Amino acid sequence: MDDARTEHPSFHHISVLPKEIVEGLQIQPKGRYLDLTLGGGGHTELILQAEPEVEVWGVDQDASAIAAVRQRLSDWIERGCLQLHHTNFAQFDPGSIDFDGIIADLGVSSVQFDLADRGFSFRQEAPLDMRMDPRQSLTAAEIVNQWEEKELADLIYEYGEERRSRRIARHIVANRPLNTTTALAYVVAGCFPPKQRHGRIHTATRTFQALRIAVNRELEMLDQLLDLSPHWLKPGGRIGIISFHSLEDRRVKHSFKNNHDLRVVTKKPLTATEQEMEQNPRSRSAKLRFAELKQDSSSEDV
Repeated sequence: MDDARTEHPSFHHISVLPKEIVEGLQIQPKGRYLDLTLGGGGHTELILQAEPEVEVWGVDQDASAIAAVRQRLSDWIERGCLQLHHTNFAQFDPGSIDFDGIIADLGVSSVQFDLADRGFSFRQEAPLDMRMDPRQSLTAAEIVNQWEEKELADLIYEYGEERRSRRIARHIVANRPLNTTTALAYVVAGCFPPKQRHGRIHTATRTFQALRIAVNRELEMLDQLLDLSPHWLKPGGRIGIISFHSLEDRRVKHSFKNNHDLRVVTKKPLTATEQEMEQNPRSRSAKLRFAELKQDSSSEDV
């Protein structure tokens, strides 16, 4: 494992809510599980270690993640317990295979935030990219520099839940071209009073969130996932989804509640303990919800 981290140091990623994921899945010996957001392989490894002869299918649209996990968890692959699939989770098709449990962690991994050239973070200067899958064509730079002011304002308001969206969009258009993360963050910060520019949450956070969601079609992909994934479960199988902002959590909550084939397991989302938040600050906004495929989908809601 140490060698793998040396080879791919950027993929030393701390998975959020690890205990809650393992307990919520109720992992069975010889069970088959699906990790739709493989990332650094943390959740997958926990599942593999939980019970004997467990099988996991790991899915990720980032080729670097697939390569890193293929090296780090090579022993499990050689034993036939782990297979990897390079695709977006909404485009994944397991065919006739069904699973005892499915998980998806919707957060951007530490890897993608920490690698400057991916353009997700405003803390380091980098090209405005934000593509989780480099094979995609649309980048944040294209949105920032080519979209109309109203389109930008609507995007930042809807996906970033940013009240200053119109002012921010106006300043972006006035300062084009903006080609780096730091240049965009500087322009956004100028839309806020000086006292707000040094708060706990960076003034550019919501704008960057909106751009990332648009570039990667995250909410559209999530809607497809919520529609398809229950069909991949065995009766009694569970699906757990970790979200990191209200736009995602509302979709997960309502989809689980309105799907008559599912029984909601978590009436309220599971969140990180104080200890986990101290060790992994990125877990602070994580919310985990579980639902279970009913043994008889024709039965009444519980």
